Amino acid sequence: MPSDRPSGRPAGGGESFLRRWLPLALLAVLVAAVAWLALRGSGETAAPVAAAPASPSPQGPQFFGQVDGQPAELSPAERAERRQQLIEHVQLTDHTYCSYLEGSKYPAGSRPMSQNPDQAYPNQPVTEMNPMRTGDRSSDPNILLQTSQSRVYMAANESVAFSLRAVAPDGSLVPLVVTRAVAAGIMSTGARPTTQVALAFADDGGGADPVAGDGAHAAVLTPAQTGLAGFHGTIRTEVRYTAGGKNGALIFDVIYSPKLPAVWAGPPRETVDDGSLAFVLRADVRTPGRYVVTGRVDDAKGRPFALATFNEVLGPGPNDIKLVVFGKLMHDGAPALPLTLRDVDGYLLKENTDPDRELMPRLEGPVMKSRTQSLNGISDAEAGGEERERYLTEFAKDRKLARDSLAKFDPAQPLPPSECGTPGR
Repeated sequence: MPSDRPSGRPAGGGESFLRRWLPLALLAVLVAAVAWLALRGSGETAAPVAAAPASPSPQGPQFFGQVDGQPAELSPAERAERRQQLIEHVQLTDHTYCSYLEGSKYPAGSRPMSQNPDQAYPNQPVTEMNPMRTGDRSSDPNILLQTSQSRVYMAANESVAFSLRAVAPDGSLVPLVVTRAVAAGIMSTGARPTTQVALAFADDGGGADPVAGDGAHAAVLTPAQTGLAGFHGTIRTEVRYTAGGKNGALIFDVIYSPKLPAVWAGPPRETVDDGSLAFVLRADVRTPGRYVVTGRVDDAKGRPFALATFNEVLGPGPNDIKLVVFGKLMHDGAPALPLTLRDVDGYLLKENTDPDRELMPRLEGPVMKSRTQSLNGISDAEAGGEERERYLTEFAKDRKLARDSLAKFDPAQPLPPSECGTPGR
């Protein structure tokens, strides 16, 4: 017959049994523990199951843990292993300290271009070469598709050029015909589809195609002149073609901003502030918020020298945007003067949305050449600030503790050389 007793509870009076005997059992365990401690000797306490390494004495043998209440002497192999661990810890803390010291001597908004080579030429076309993707989603290694698009991010009124070309592995042309090309905005699931815009790819030397008859078929998309003028997001162009008698397809994606959150207003100028060179651009802000603006700086020989970034909140109306070349960077990098600012792009950062930005008009090519012809008035001091000093202090403490531990374990062991080349660091 069914029972109303909760599952897991002992039957036949088990609950009353536990209530009566559990306190007595716990008391018996406690009495046994006290007796065991008494047998070990007055005032002696039990050692931890896994004791931490004892601090070694430079004058005597080194110990880890305990055996029968006495320190256990390290074997030569154990000493060597422990020494190596301490050496590696010294090297790690030194590397952390020195890396931060070196990496933070310039501010985040003024960095050597050598650290950002992928940012040097933002307006160069994005080119790729991949095996042709056939209609059944497999690839054909005997036909290589060369593709190019002039940009990935597009501000209002900008255009993007696409091209594709088919070649054999030996570089010879493979006949290609574009059968269909359509651009449309990518929408979230369930949203109403956008307008579809047909693109005409051609190899006639006109429009986006620079050379007629070279096998490269090109087309231009200007969203502002189409039904996609008000679309904000990713515009996908799907191209269907035949190459070498086989059907294939590929896609080009661009991220489009139909509204300009700010526009450039007035000519740029140059200042020297706090020992650093600054290119100052004027912007008329229509939508307030956080703006990220980036410019590339070349020296007088055309060598990409610095990447200058502005990242601040701007209010509505006219605002100055300073792209700074840090003074110490100029001293260390020894660029040929004067410097030239070029290829400036910027956007309004929009958090928790997709896309996450609204683009400003880009300034392509040279924007301004500085008048500064020497390093007079340019400081060679490292970047300061409370945050940097706080981190350096903490990293220095870690490094000192690691060095002290190694010296205490083995005073005869020399410290590994520091990665910092600066005396006193």
